[in-house]
Amino acid sequence: MKFQKSASPTPKAAQKPAPRPLKAPPNAGRKAPATTSRGSLHRSVAQDIGARILNGEFAPGTLLPNEAEWCKSFGVSRTAVREAIKMLMGKGLIISRPRIGSRVLPRAQWNLLDRDVLGWYVAAAKQSHFLAHMQQVREILEPETAALAAANHTAEQMQAIEEAYAAMAAAKTLAAWNDADVKFHFAILQAAGNELLVPLGFMIESALSNMFAFTAAHNEDMRKALPLHEAILTAIKRRSADAARKAARILLADTNNVIGRSGKRAARAAKANGRKRSA
Repeated sequence: MKFQKSASPTPKAAQKPAPRPLKAPPNAGRKAPATTSRGSLHRSVAQDIGARILNGEFAPGTLLPNEAEWCKSFGVSRTAVREAIKMLMGKGLIISRPRIGSRVLPRAQWNLLDRDVLGWYVAAAKQSHFLAHMQQVREILEPETAALAAANHTAEQMQAIEEAYAAMAAAKTLAAWNDADVKFHFAILQAAGNELLVPLGFMIESALSNMFAFTAAHNEDMRKALPLHEAILTAIKRRSADAARKAARILLADTNNVIGRSGKRAARAAKANGRKRSA
C-alpha cells in the first residue's frame, strides 16, 4: 500500500543567493508586523540574519551591516537589533566589538547543535551533504542507543515505543508516518537510560524529521520498512542488546539504499535535462 501524498515539505538544498551589497540589506524599508511582540521581534530579526549567515550570504569573516542599517532594514529599534545580535553571539555565529561592529565567526565555532542553528543548517545545506552527515550521526548513535534501550527500558518507556510503532503502522499519509517515525526513534533514545542522550535527541529532532520526510517521499512504499522497525522493537522488548543493535544497523542500511537510489535517479534526470538543453 502506498501513502497518499501529503503537504509535508521534503528537505531541499537551498540555492545560494546572489551576493548582495552589505551596506543596503535587501529588506531595507520593510516594516515589522504591527502585531509582533517586543519579545519575538528581536528573535525574528535574529532568525533572518542567522539564516542568511548559514546560507552563505554573510560568509565567515564578513563584517555585518551596522545597527543603523539593520534598523532601517527591518524597521525596528536599536534595542531589538542589539538583542538579536546578542542572540546570534550566544549561538556562536558572530562576535561583536564596540566601534568595530559584528563579524561572522569561522564555521568551526558555530553551535550547530543549537535548535535554531541546526534548522538554518538543514535549510541551507546541499541535500546530499546533509543526508550523508545525518546518516553518519545516526550510525554512531542509533545501534548503541537501541542496545541500551534493550538493557534499560522501563515498562512505560516500552509502551511509548510500541505506541509510536502502532502509529507508523496506522499512518495513511507521509506526514503521519514521518511524525510517528520521529517519535519511535525518540522513544528509543529516552529508553536508553542515559540522561545526556535525551537533550541531544531534542536538539536533532528537526534534522531527523527532515531526513525522514525525504526518505519517506523517495521510498516506493514506506510500509516495507515496518518489519525493520518491528525487529528493533521486538529485540528491545526481549532485552536482547545484540539483536537490537543488529536490527538498528539493518534499518540504517535500508535508509542508505533509499538515499542511494534517489541520488542515482537525480543524476539520471540531470543528465537527461542536459541532453535536452544541448539538443
